[in-house]
Amino acid sequence: NPVTTADNEADAFLKSTLTSARPRYGWLSEETVDSKNRLQKDKVWIVDPLDGTKEFIEGLSQFAVSIALVESGNPIVGVLHNPATSEVFNAVSDGGAFCDGRPIKCIGCDDLKRASALVSRTEKKRGMLEGFVPILGDLHYIGSVAYKLGKLATGASNLYFTVQPKNEWDICAGDLIVREAGGVVLDGNFQTMRYNERNTKKPAGIFAGKPEILDELIEHYNKLQN
Repeated sequence: NPVTTADNEADAFLKSTLTSARPRYGWLSEETVDSKNRLQKDKVWIVDPLDGTKEFIEGLSQFAVSIALVESGNPIVGVLHNPATSEVFNAVSDGGAFCDGRPIKCIGCDDLKRASALVSRTEKKRGMLEGFVPILGDLHYIGSVAYKLGKLATGASNLYFTVQPKNEWDICAGDLIVREAGGVVLDGNFQTMRYNERNTKKPAGIFAGKPEILDELIEHYNKLQN
């Protein structure tokens, strides 16, 4: 994965700002060498200073800064910011989800064949999504996992899914924002995820949307894997 000056400078700024404000909290970021000291902390910042670096390099407005605060494995604060579009998505546990200060909600769909999904440009290029085309109404190919989760929470689409492993910093803030917008984020075993784990990589197969539509999508994914 490419790393730009913007990734590193954003990381340095966020680390300095957040750890100065909360010096007792742990730190986990894509662009910082991991310290296992975070595992002993009750509260940990989990940050991707620039999710969607490929899109950033290409000049596409499909990237985001992702900041989450996790307590005992669960996200309690989530913020996503797309500097190119000036969108800010945010949520606090049990406080609802917002985009640019306005409340947002996930939207459901009772039929997968009419549902729309936000999915990866890279996975499309690699031919990894062809098995989903027949069962879904529409696939929208955009960059940045974090940005897709934020847009999902606004009701821009019914579903998000990825068939590749992702790191905690890719999804943590978006996970909370989707939850507070009335959706869920599940793995291929139909389970919610915990964060600040020793292994920060989440296995392939992550799905988000309203609960009533996800089970069928996950079952289809598991059939494809078998």
